[in-house]
Amino acid sequence: MTDVTRALRSAALAASVTGVARTALRRTKPGGAGSWDRKNHAGRGVDLCPGPAAALGVAAGALAADPGTRGAALVATLAAGACGAYDDVAGAGDERRGFRAHLGALRNGELTSGAVKLFGISAAGLVAGALLKERHVDRALAGVVIAGTAHFVNLVDVRPGRAAQAVLALGAPGLLRGSLAAAPMGAAAAVLPDDLAERGMLGDTGAHALGAALGVAIVAGNTRAGLLAHAAGLVAAAAYGERVSAWARKDSKQAANSPV
Repeated sequence: MTDVTRALRSAALAASVTGVARTALRRTKPGGAGSWDRKNHAGRGVDLCPGPAAALGVAAGALAADPGTRGAALVATLAAGACGAYDDVAGAGDERRGFRAHLGALRNGELTSGAVKLFGISAAGLVAGALLKERHVDRALAGVVIAGTAHFVNLVDVRPGRAAQAVLALGAPGLLRGSLAAAPMGAAAAVLPDDLAERGMLGDTGAHALGAALGVAIVAGNTRAGLLAHAAGLVAAAAYGERVSAWARKDSKQAANSPV
């Protein structure tokens, strides 16, 4: 089977499973609508059904990707999706944003859903990296890239369609090195219309699952030099995101304390 054929099969499988799963979840909403319904940035009612659907779609698409990367893709995608799902449910209403806020809470003895997500996805990234690379340095860099990409996709998921569009844009170059990027791209393409129409949202579940799978594709297609470059860029993006979160928290606090 050629790389092109494998990529097409992977993308098609990911897109079809995502679509079917989203429809099924939207019809049934296990646990009740309250577990799935949210308000987006504009205050419009949306549901979280595209998120778990995308995670399942990526996992299915990974089974049709390059044989040597399937295990790593499944570990990273499913673990990131599960950690994101926990945060979507347990972290609902928690206004804390950024690593610093959650680590600060942990120092005070509180284990937040954000901290669970941070450590869980980081551990999954290291396990997936160990499945893809042989040397310890490369495995550590791979873990940073996988977890960092998951965080980055979630970081840009601030407006309808942003996360899915980022996955499509960042995944396209990876198709030149293998078929693994086709799975998150197929799932992202399947949820994009729903996301743009503001019927549903990826939430942490979908954003982290898509990002982790994309990170695995990046790791699989790069040598140490490439991993270093990607890791540096992702750390810089995370640091910038922390700064933006700090500014937002400061502005929110000042607004709350300002006299009316």
